[in-house]
Amino acid sequence: MPQKIVAANWKMNLNFQEANALISEVTNILKDEKRNNSEVIFAVPFVYIHYLSNFLKNSSFAIGAQNCSEYEKGAYTGEISAQMLASVGAKWVIVGHSERRLYYLETHRMIAEKIQRALQAGLKVIFCCGESLEIRNKNEHIVYVQNQLEGSLSELSAEQIRNLVIAYEPVWAIGTGRNATADQAQEMHALIRIYLKKKFGDEIAQNTSILYGGSVNAQNAQSLFACPDVDGGLVGGASLKAREFAEIVKTYN
Repeated sequence: MPQKIVAANWKMNLNFQEANALISEVTNILKDEKRNNSEVIFAVPFVYIHYLSNFLKNSSFAIGAQNCSEYEKGAYTGEISAQMLASVGAKWVIVGHSERRLYYLETHRMIAEKIQRALQAGLKVIFCCGESLEIRNKNEHIVYVQNQLEGSLSELSAEQIRNLVIAYEPVWAIGTGRNATADQAQEMHALIRIYLKKKFGDEIAQNTSILYGGSVNAQNAQSLFACPDVDGGLVGGASLKAREFAEIVKTYN
């Protein structure tokens, strides 16, 4: 069975005081919540990783980063390596988010390199894929997402893929308030699992967590999480609201 995961992606939000208050409130609300084969992850800005990983050290919550460099080290001013992230307490890293693809022109090859660097550093990876509204309206979304998967995951070994989670995030649903229907989410998640089966075998396919992201909130979480191939969520805007994010986690539990 795939692990159940709810991950918060704070993006470039919250100053230090706000971040500390938010994570304190969320963890306090969820402190007595029993979780069976599930994990809650906070993907936070780089500057908060060390402090928040120490804050959560004796808890069941994990800290992740929102990106890493495709290079191991070197003269890359302003970049953060996967090894650096691991050394300050990060356990996870998001790679290939649509905003990175769009604003920073990340290619399949760049993303594949980032995945390799992250896995080599001992991090687990949340790999994002998803199509724009234009591509979906042309009915090209299935091929498009398959190309994203093949372009960045095809060189991974079966052992490596065990430390990777896939997040399907339709670009047209990110931050728009418009989310995919449960049927749309299930269709894409099932197709992703079929790809994994063809590429890595049935055992990998059945045990890889596939998350849905794109305007997940406390109102739609139940219908989305009820889909047989949806193993959790990558939550954006709603993760900045302590009670709402906690409700999403409770809904899944």
